Amino acid sequence: MERISWNQYFMAQSYLLALRSTCTRLMVGATIVRDKRIIAGGYNGSVSGDVHCIDEGCYMIDGHCARTIHAEANALLQCAKFGVPTDGSEIYVTHFPCLQCCKQLIQAGIKKIYYAEDYNNHSYAMELLKKAGVETYNVVLTDLQIDQEYQEKEAYVDRLLQELETQTNDRSRYEMLKAEAAGLFHR
Repeated sequence: MERISWNQYFMAQSYLLALRSTCTRLMVGATIVRDKRIIAGGYNGSVSGDVHCIDEGCYMIDGHCARTIHAEANALLQCAKFGVPTDGSEIYVTHFPCLQCCKQLIQAGIKKIYYAEDYNNHSYAMELLKKAGVETYNVVLTDLQIDQEYQEKEAYVDRLLQELETQTNDRSRYEMLKAEAAGLFHR
């Protein structure tokens, strides 16, 4: 049996974290690693106790959602909250960090950024990272299949089942299909 690489493993963790995102615009996950050990994880979402974008929509100001804390910031804040040092660590992020997150990562002492997808890579962020000696690497998940559109697929199947329920006379067949769909999404 061939195991996945460390980079694939930590990036997969970031994609798993992204599934907890409450942002409707982009689901992002971040995993901070030191000495091949996960020290923190984060996903983009609202401040604890506040409403979520998935419930009330994004709170847009100047083209950005003011409600959302980015995944990288949430991971760094988790370290701060629990007193975990980040100097010399690495971060795995599903999407290239924005300018503000790049600044925070530099200040926190992150030495390497691994990202899976480019996302509005800011030229000034690239310049700052280079000056700070922070290395960036693109890591694409090749050994794993992670369905990032499962929520849309689940919602679509739910809509189909609702429509089928109103149009069928065969209740037992409908219940069987509903149970099969539930099994697909592990409900």
